[in-house]
Amino acid sequence: MTGPHRLRVPRMIALLTDFGVTDPYVGQVHARLAHEAPGVRVVDLWHHLPAFSVQRAAYLLAPYTQHLPEGTVIIAVVDPGVGGERAAIWLEADGRHYVGPDNGLFELIARRGHITRCTRLDVPSTASASFHARDVFAPAAAQLAGGATPAGPAWSLSRKAAWPDDLAEILYVDHYGNAITGLRAQTPLSRLVIRGQALTPARTFSDRPQGEPFFYANSNGLWEIAAHCASAADRLGLQAGDPLEAYA
Repeated sequence: MTGPHRLRVPRMIALLTDFGVTDPYVGQVHARLAHEAPGVRVVDLWHHLPAFSVQRAAYLLAPYTQHLPEGTVIIAVVDPGVGGERAAIWLEADGRHYVGPDNGLFELIARRGHITRCTRLDVPSTASASFHARDVFAPAAAQLAGGATPAGPAWSLSRKAAWPDDLAEILYVDHYGNAITGLRAQTPLSRLVIRGQALTPARTFSDRPQGEPFFYANSNGLWEIAAHCASAADRLGLQAGDPLEAYA
């Protein structure tokens, strides 16, 4: 009589892109992954990263992937230079695998975590010059999800030393009208000033009167501007890229 055996659970592939969900691009990536990594779960974590803004996306990528399990393969794509001189890469950091362009998107992953290896991916001659997500990143992610190592030489990640540790601006406005900032909530703040209006912190939405704007530590460790049962973006006229002032 044999004892219980452990089934191998396929790794998860998570997608974070600026593709949106109304065009065919996400579906094409899914189709490639379904062909090359059948049985592996693919999670659409975020397809509204700031379009064309590699820097703002980088400050979102680090906190919004930190809760994914070790072994997760992450395809991250905000890639205005696709098909140009920037490299296509795979890096392993803190037990997770990241696949995407070497254009600064992984700067905060490198700065706040520990990279154990980084590889430049081969770009096949058959790959579309304008769609590496489907033709380069998806096949590499499928290999990683299956336990294989994508081919390619060791690579030194391009760095953005001039970027600050925290970005004092709005990175993204969600459909509630909440504005996610590039400031980590591990730094206590007593006041945020945005568009000339001073905001004070609250623990959660219901701690403030309905409609009143405030800021709070969101579930991914960033300071976020919100209003109880209302759109803070509408009330304050906020949009991605707006600068803010932070006071301890």
